[in-house]
Amino acid sequence: MGCGTSFHGEEVKKSERAMKAAILIQKWFRCYMARLEVRRLSALNIFQSIEYADEQAQLQLSDFFSFLLDHFTDLNKKDSELMCRLFSASRICDPDSPGDKLKEYERMIDVPPSYHGPRLSFPLTVVDINAILQAFKHRQLLHARYVLQLLHETKKVLKQMPNITHLSSSYFKEITVCGDLHGKLDDLLLIFYKNGLPSGENPYIFNGDFVDRGRHSMEILIILFAFLLVYPNDLHLNRGNHEDFMMNLRYGFTKEVMHKYKHHGGQILQLLEDVYCWLPLATVIDHKILIVHGGISDTTDLELLSCFERSLVKSVLMPPMPTRTEKTQLQTYAKNQALASGFDKMPRVPYKNAAFIDRCDRSGELSRKEWKQVVDILWSDPRSRRGCFPNTGRGGGCYFGPDVTTKLFAKYGLKMIIRSHECKPEGYDICHNGRVVTVFSASNYYEEGSNRGAYLKLNPDMSPRFVQYQVSKTTHKKTFNQRVSLVESTALRALRERLIGRKSELVAAFQQFDPGDTGKISVADWVSVMDSVLNLSLPWRSLCTHLAALDPEGRVDYLSCFSHLQVQEPVLEAHSALVETLYRYRSDLEIVFNVIDKDHSGLISMEEFRQMWQLFNAHHHVDVDDTTIDHLAQSMDRNKDGSIDFNEFLKAFHVVHRHDPRWSTREETPSPTTADDETW
Repeated sequence: MGCGTSFHGEEVKKSERAMKAAILIQKWFRCYMARLEVRRLSALNIFQSIEYADEQAQLQLSDFFSFLLDHFTDLNKKDSELMCRLFSASRICDPDSPGDKLKEYERMIDVPPSYHGPRLSFPLTVVDINAILQAFKHRQLLHARYVLQLLHETKKVLKQMPNITHLSSSYFKEITVCGDLHGKLDDLLLIFYKNGLPSGENPYIFNGDFVDRGRHSMEILIILFAFLLVYPNDLHLNRGNHEDFMMNLRYGFTKEVMHKYKHHGGQILQLLEDVYCWLPLATVIDHKILIVHGGISDTTDLELLSCFERSLVKSVLMPPMPTRTEKTQLQTYAKNQALASGFDKMPRVPYKNAAFIDRCDRSGELSRKEWKQVVDILWSDPRSRRGCFPNTGRGGGCYFGPDVTTKLFAKYGLKMIIRSHECKPEGYDICHNGRVVTVFSASNYYEEGSNRGAYLKLNPDMSPRFVQYQVSKTTHKKTFNQRVSLVESTALRALRERLIGRKSELVAAFQQFDPGDTGKISVADWVSVMDSVLNLSLPWRSLCTHLAALDPEGRVDYLSCFSHLQVQEPVLEAHSALVETLYRYRSDLEIVFNVIDKDHSGLISMEEFRQMWQLFNAHHHVDVDDTTIDHLAQSMDRNKDGSIDFNEFLKAFHVVHRHDPRWSTREETPSPTTADDETW
């Protein structure tokens, strides 16, 4: 009896120890995973802050073009040809649209027998769409002739649509809403695989930002436009802030088109500008759910958005350019748009009052008020803070609080806003007490493993259901720690590159806290400088040890912030200040150049380069004299043919990263011998 009891007691103790060990391991593992998640979210915060700062710089280009317009008369007298080329897209110098000649041009493009991709015939059928999908899965290109025909037919369909599309859920079991895709073709194909292809029984709404950043933006547009032509009542597209030719110049889509369609890329891009401006601005389901790309503001007016001529908004980055048309044409257009939009059926919307008609009864001009309405719905973001205030992160649109949402809902009888525009770690987010939903469909947006993608399904009672996914051929081959480490290292690299463009300002600010010229300052002073100069909402104190070296007393060696990278100078004689200036403004210069370079040849004459810099300098007051710029331009003209390969010129100003083993010495992993693990 005694032995049996003793044996039983030992078993109980072993069981208790095993349970305690299991609980301890689980607790440790949860803490470990929580730390990894904090690191991932911190890296995403860096990516997002840099992304918004870039968008802010992009939106500030509207100020540059406003400056040119304000001084258009004076500048046109000096450089009439250059000004004409800058604003031809705005109908100042080239009022004739090439649309009428497009069909004739398309017939002149031969499809050679050597082309093995899809051969399309219009009107398109489901068979054509399947052929396109199969071709793109095998990374084949659609011939330029079919691309132009597709865009031409898409434009005709879009022109028949209202500014705000109205849908009824009574015809469908579920409606699928997809957010930003940003050229991520694999994400779109996975959505179709999991959720089925668009059809009369399976409707989709794609909420903007189809292009830029990813490598397959052209393929995504072709697929979506093809489905639109076959199912115009079941596939719906909203315009995003990246459906804008000015955004495409900075974020990669223009280069993608010119790379894939070298001979006809210019015509494709020109036609795409027209297609963009005819995309609907919003979708409303059952008069209860508003779907817009960005958000709303305290001045959002759905009545006004439903009636003005949306095709006048070529780019929200270009200031409104009034164009005169017949008054009767606008009256007819406004009347048809108001009727087609369905607002006459919505409760508490007296759109037929005299004041409403008067707002539309103008002579074909795009007012600044209308332009601002479009900027707000394409660029705004929700926040928990009450009120409506400028979107300082992006530089355009606004932040809108729950009270702004409540006000709009009361005015129009809405119950939910579905929007996109922001990368979310899990692919979606819900705020404002469940009334504002964000859905983002591009997984691995910043880096492999950085975020999931998601799409949203609405059933007949309009309750949202989210489907998450993450597309990658390599993501699941790495541990979660390895994926987080990759995201971290890429984020820090991008942040270090950000420092180069502001090096002079940063060093000057650091030296104000270092009167003895010791090269070292306190952590608090370092944080203050980084925050004030870079204007990035980041936890600088925690980032300090990752960006700079500290001495034994805990003081920051501020010059060490720049010791791991440098701008490769394209010309040995180039002054360091000039190199820094050109690196800082290289994206803006590229955009201005591409606007001038209408044929997208990549070549710019010496005179055009000089004129471009003079215009840019007149606005930014950059302290670089013309003689220095001329010297740099001449040295870049290697073959002395009077032209500069501007793409090569820009590539010369890239950041060189120096290898430093210090960045890979710290590891936070249960297996410290992992070879390809990088951490902060």
